[in-house]
Amino acid sequence: MIRGGRIIDPASNRDETGDLLVVDGRIAPLSQLATSGSPPSHIDASGLVVAPGLIDLHVHLREPGQSAKETIGSGTRAAAAGGFTSVVCMPNTSPPVDGPSVVAWIQEKAARDAVVNVFPTGAITKGLVGEELAPIGSMVREGIVAITDDGCCVQNHGVMRRAVEYARMFDLCVMDHCQDTSLTGDGVMHEGYWSTLLGLPGWPSAAEEMIVMRNILLAELCRTRIHCQHLSSAGSVRLLREARSRGIPISGEVCPHHIALTDESLHRYDTNCKMNPPLRTRADIEALIDGIADGTVDILASDHAPHCPYEKEVEFDQAPFGILGLETELGLFIDLLVHRHRAIDLPRLIALLTVNPARLLRLDRGTLAEGAVADITLIDPDLEWTVDREQSFSRSRNTPFHGREIKGRAVRTLVAGKTVWEL
Repeated sequence: MIRGGRIIDPASNRDETGDLLVVDGRIAPLSQLATSGSPPSHIDASGLVVAPGLIDLHVHLREPGQSAKETIGSGTRAAAAGGFTSVVCMPNTSPPVDGPSVVAWIQEKAARDAVVNVFPTGAITKGLVGEELAPIGSMVREGIVAITDDGCCVQNHGVMRRAVEYARMFDLCVMDHCQDTSLTGDGVMHEGYWSTLLGLPGWPSAAEEMIVMRNILLAELCRTRIHCQHLSSAGSVRLLREARSRGIPISGEVCPHHIALTDESLHRYDTNCKMNPPLRTRADIEALIDGIADGTVDILASDHAPHCPYEKEVEFDQAPFGILGLETELGLFIDLLVHRHRAIDLPRLIALLTVNPARLLRLDRGTLAEGAVADITLIDPDLEWTVDREQSFSRSRNTPFHGREIKGRAVRTLVAGKTVWEL
């Protein structure tokens, strides 16, 4: 029994102070107490928010093949510490997740080592090289929940069209890393004032927006769900808003770093601020927040991308793209969107991290309705804390938020009714 918390379940429009009963790993009606043979154990949730277990649909767990950066075990422990009970892992591993055998390996490894739910995705093309479709049907039978080219955007529009048409056969979402490589070239940061000042090759917003537009056209043509990953530019939000107003099955996500930092953060050549897509301008941040506020963007994610310290301790243009995200994601979103900008309220934020990603990927998660799996996150939206990368559960330390003070944090995470992390 979880007692006295503010229960927020956007899937059922529930927002009230009350008690929540869990029996055998599922949400049960309170009336079941009358027939219970023994009194339940209790969790005091007074002053806390009781939410469905949070879902992050954009996570790099790095296994197989890159366990020096992260493992399924360490990555899911970091997820639990961030309040996430389910993660959707990306396929750019070594080897890539481009066939049923690799999907099966991830499923077996997760069953042994993971402390939260792990939902694998499959690569759109063999080897993630964008030329030949991967065996999507075989991967679906092994349990993938989406296909994606994350990290290696498919440049051939014909190949992408066939992938979208094939995904439709399985009611599968296509998640796309939006980057026209002919425009980005060797760019390592946003193209603009600061790239010129720092003498670093620029990565223009148009390179993202070009592929967002491609995806809108394909979603309209094929009538199939396409999800644009880690949007970073004002132009992308504008394109998405217009397309969604016409009923096109297109969606997008925003990551915390793209509304927390600007390209000016790179003025000291800190490789922990190097990510793809890159940090952009204050105007882009305002547009992203407006897109979240008006519903254009209806999913939030981390793009958790761990790297070994020695990989980041090189010249800026030689360092890999990516930062950690799972343990700071919720706190940053509460701090920025709810407390500082007041762009959305807490129930809306929880919807962006629970029921919305669950519906997009057809996951049987994201609700506290009776009979649902008891994945639950307890949140203190007013808890003030300081990010300490040395306390991270991840095997890596590449975060630009070390030492940052944040207001809002998960304090307890339960998967199928069992506590897997507690502050």
